[in-house]
Amino acid sequence: MNGLILVAIAVMVLLLSYLLYGGWLSSVWDLEQNTETPAIKYKDNKEFSPASKISAFASQFNSIAGVGAVTGPIIAIQFGWLPVFLWLLIGGVFFGAVQDCASLYASVKNDGKSMGFIIEKYIGKTGKILFLIFCWLFSLIVIASFADILAKAFSYINPDGSENTAGTIAASISMLYIIAALVLGIFLKFVNVNECVRFLIALILVPVMICLGFIFPLKHGAEFWRYVVFIYCFVSSIIPLWLLKAPRDYFSIFLFVLVILGGALGIIIAAPSIEEVPVFTGFYVNNLPLFPILFVTVACGAVSGFHSIISSSNTSKMISKNTDILPAGYGAMLLEVMLAVIALVAACTGMKEGNLTTGNPLGIFSRSVANLLTELGLPVEFSTCIMVTCVTDLATTTIDSVARIGRTSWQELFTPENKNNAGFIRKFITNDFIAAFMTLAPAFLLCLGGYEKIWPLFGSANQLLSALVLTALAVFLKATGRKGWMLYIPMLFMFVVTMSALIFKVYEIYTHFMAGHFIMMSDGLQFILALALMALALIVVFKSWHELFRVKFQKEVQK
Repeated sequence: MNGLILVAIAVMVLLLSYLLYGGWLSSVWDLEQNTETPAIKYKDNKEFSPASKISAFASQFNSIAGVGAVTGPIIAIQFGWLPVFLWLLIGGVFFGAVQDCASLYASVKNDGKSMGFIIEKYIGKTGKILFLIFCWLFSLIVIASFADILAKAFSYINPDGSENTAGTIAASISMLYIIAALVLGIFLKFVNVNECVRFLIALILVPVMICLGFIFPLKHGAEFWRYVVFIYCFVSSIIPLWLLKAPRDYFSIFLFVLVILGGALGIIIAAPSIEEVPVFTGFYVNNLPLFPILFVTVACGAVSGFHSIISSSNTSKMISKNTDILPAGYGAMLLEVMLAVIALVAACTGMKEGNLTTGNPLGIFSRSVANLLTELGLPVEFSTCIMVTCVTDLATTTIDSVARIGRTSWQELFTPENKNNAGFIRKFITNDFIAAFMTLAPAFLLCLGGYEKIWPLFGSANQLLSALVLTALAVFLKATGRKGWMLYIPMLFMFVVTMSALIFKVYEIYTHFMAGHFIMMSDGLQFILALALMALALIVVFKSWHELFRVKFQKEVQK
């Protein structure tokens, strides 16, 4: 099998899906209607900030396209490339993209409210409280994992003691991105320029920043970068979107396009064979069952509950026209699926006798794509540095979004219905600064243990969040008289998959305890979080299903 064939199939399937299935969803949900969006109605240039179609798409894609889309498919290759490839396309088209589009649509139709408020409106206050607790706990896991990944990626010393040249360059470029984004944000605030001028500015600045990164690499250890990442998260979570996040996401889209085009061009020119990679290795590999492990391992490349939080908490406040919902919600997810397919094929080309090369998935991806780019005449060292910059940027654009989501989830959890009745204590703990601190402080403590100890929970928690959101969206569509049956199979499937994965994880920790290998800071923490997530999810899902059937029954009676 040639890797180029897989890429070609993916491109055709995703394009047809956007035009046909996406177009059908747009018609069924009436996404073409000319009504005022929350970004226009409540414009304050802080939380609600109207953006162009490209900017809204860029913000959504940059926020959702995290390292999970790259690492998940690479880790899941142990089951063979075929099941991973099939799940990426099926899950991405019918699960992930539909969820992202529906959550963005639901938020826009509810004044830009987050999923927590949408659940309260259509399911109940208890459901909202439990969902917000779930989201806050989930944000801690994501922030801790990604912060540790970034800190180690930027460190000038590799785990084996060698110098991490690519990481020092990527760190420099990332810092330049932040500075340039602040300057551009302030400039665009006071100078009204059209999309072409903005594009030209970014087109000039991005290569300049890359060149400066190569000239002035930043050589610091992982501990230093861990503090820098958390300071960045704190600042980015409390300042207006237009000042840092929006312009930074706009810059980042150029790097993401570079990743996708670079990988695609390398595959097209090299036409690499993946004959050494097994098509299918079996239903049970390395003591892990294909069901449910494959689905929670691939994670973000096919469906991610985290995406819905981005859609409803951030992107919905940037949508200027209803027609922007489909490209930002459905289209951005399909592009992430393409990224995941490229990561899968690139990793397959680097495998020898069916085994992955040594290193973490991000390193494997960067080296594999860099080797493919040598077909274009680019030095492998240069290509590796660019790829490391791109994949670390994937993590950076995700972590700042999650930090904001964690902060807002905390605030929503403790904000009374009537803000004027809030006492001193509630006003204090819901202050932007305090809420950000209360989110980032425990995440920092989790980060000290290393992402390896908490990463196993990420996939399960992320997919379980998807099951909760799909259920809530089904209630929203039913309650508002819109078709929502296309969500029923995804929500049931994801609920069964994730609960099975968490039960499997709890049993695994139990066996560690019985064997005397139980470590409180890793196994104990995972055990507590797994049980908490399962309990919260069960309550929210059952309340949602009850409401879904109740709404359906009422509508049938009214007929």
